[in-house]
Amino acid sequence: MSLDWLPPLAKGQIEALSLEANTFALSKGLSYLPKPGTGTDISSIPVSAIHAPYTLLPTPFPRQLFRFAQRLQPLYNVLYSRIASDFDLLDRIMGAEVGVGRVDHFTGTLWQGWKDLRDLGEDGILQANYLLHEPSASNDTISLKQVEFNTIASSFGSLSSLVSSLHRHLYNTTRYYDLPPLIDPSDFPPNDTLLDLATGLAEAHRAYNVTDSYILMVVQNGERNIFDQRHLEYTLYDKHQIRLVRLTFEEIAQSYKVDSTTRILTVTHPISSLPLEISIVYYRAGYTPSDYPTSNQYSVRFDLERSRAIKCPSIALQLAGGKKVQEYITQPGVLESLMSDVARWSPHGVFTQDDLEDLRRTWMGMWALDVDGGIQRVTDGYDDLVLKPQREGGGNNIYRGTIPEFIKKLPTAEREAWIAMELIHPPGGVQNLLLRAGESVAVRKEVVSELGIFGWSLFGGDAGVLKHEEAGWLVRTKGKESDEGGVAVGFSVLDSILLVD
Repeated sequence: MSLDWLPPLAKGQIEALSLEANTFALSKGLSYLPKPGTGTDISSIPVSAIHAPYTLLPTPFPRQLFRFAQRLQPLYNVLYSRIASDFDLLDRIMGAEVGVGRVDHFTGTLWQGWKDLRDLGEDGILQANYLLHEPSASNDTISLKQVEFNTIASSFGSLSSLVSSLHRHLYNTTRYYDLPPLIDPSDFPPNDTLLDLATGLAEAHRAYNVTDSYILMVVQNGERNIFDQRHLEYTLYDKHQIRLVRLTFEEIAQSYKVDSTTRILTVTHPISSLPLEISIVYYRAGYTPSDYPTSNQYSVRFDLERSRAIKCPSIALQLAGGKKVQEYITQPGVLESLMSDVARWSPHGVFTQDDLEDLRRTWMGMWALDVDGGIQRVTDGYDDLVLKPQREGGGNNIYRGTIPEFIKKLPTAEREAWIAMELIHPPGGVQNLLLRAGESVAVRKEVVSELGIFGWSLFGGDAGVLKHEEAGWLVRTKGKESDEGGVAVGFSVLDSILLVD
């Protein structure tokens, strides 16, 4: 089966699939809150929901490359846990004295607050994002290339599991009208992301080891993607009997306390008004400057960091996910240097040189703008480049033809906050049917799909990595005309994969 397998469905068949899919989505909680101004105030008690954005069919993905991405995730779990524990490295690359933080206020403020604390006790939900790469040379095969590595607020794990279930349901009930090539049920890979992520948080909660403590989920104001978060909350209780409370930075500021002696973090329950001891601070906010409109939010973040609670992630792990770190580890010899003491860091044994080379196989060329010749390389090759700042959440990158003018206006001092990366070239001709959030009419588009592999790691102090696992996957699919890929900001829809040989 090729990657361009979309069957020639008739209009009536697409409408029937859309009806079945939207009904399934709303029944199962594959949902969003409506946009503001559509009759529902999302800051109050919700009274309605719309389906989340998704594809009607799974997107074909090479089986061998999918398994390869899964195999790499434990290596990345250990690598980024190791980086987050290397204070000298983070100071040098991301710090406000000699690194990115000198010219990037957001990064510098986080680093300075963390420098004043320097405490370990960390859990991380990690996500490696990949695209298929098909070079223009006819003799090159399709390969797997990493877009970025996320260490904070990796979302849609819960809804990803539901999209996989949706696509299996549509296949089981309609066989897509017998139009596509033969499909084997085993071509739909299992997706237990929701259960796996809950397990990672449960492991950290057990390590904290205080009966009746809660997990604190830090959320954004006006969050529409609450169902993805709520599924995780409910699964934590149903499967592990662990309770969770969701609060914004502003709500935390009104109710928290960190004991000056024990460093125990408590927050006031928003309903019972009782104090709750917190085992884990799990951030679904805090990754973008807009989450810190005043110094108060930074003060809360630093107090939470100072507490005994396990942070998911700590500021150190958040800094480790910076694009500048991603570029740094691609430099010759850096990976070997970082992982020279990997036996202490990996509970699953040492890395081999083959492991390191497998990681390198997924990297595109990257370089810093502030190195000698960096700007000239960008000027000469901008048509095949993307410039990236130290930001998460989509909509931050500079692509191709917009690069020269951007470079002209970029102050020399701010070059340190950016990296250049060779563009990944996904295979062409892949199509799918996209249903935007709350819509009923699917749109056929040529698409690009990004595979995300989840993992979790529990680590800290002299113990290194205590436990870590690969934890499922998600797929985000967008129209090929779009460079950016965030679901929450409207560029992409949720998808699953159909394994092909």
